[in-house]
Amino acid sequence: MKKVLTMFTIVIFASCSKSDKPVDFVTQNDEDIQAYIADNNLNAQKSSTGLYYVINEEGTGVQPTFSDNVTVAYKGYFLNGSVFDQSDANGISFNLQRVISGWTEGITYFKEGGSGILLIPAHLGYGNNNSNGIPGGSVLVFDVTLISVN
Repeated sequence: MKKVLTMFTIVIFASCSKSDKPVDFVTQNDEDIQAYIADNNLNAQKSSTGLYYVINEEGTGVQPTFSDNVTVAYKGYFLNGSVFDQSDANGISFNLQRVISGWTEGITYFKEGGSGILLIPAHLGYGNNNSNGIPGGSVLVFDVTLISVN
């Protein structure tokens, strides 16, 4: 009887426990990005990773690779237009391997002097967890200008 009661208790606790499976935002992010593109009449391209990008000015200089150091001026905001970060006109310099995946990939679509928009789903940004004021699962939008490949 004691074994039956112990097993019953284990089953009850196991069935009442909350699922630890993380929420998958990939499909929702893609739908939200597509709606944003349509609402803003953007001519965006989608990469195989799910990143969307818009080339406004192609640029005429060097095109960076995934491991280059670059200087980029940017403004980052959510789909609702709320700005969460931005550089000044001089931009910031960094190595493309030290930023979110959406930037590592996205900046390589531009040449020096080029500008456009990156629409980054959560799986290429900060993921499903809150990070430095960015809510988990958030789509990130960046207006970017590639100033130089250093």
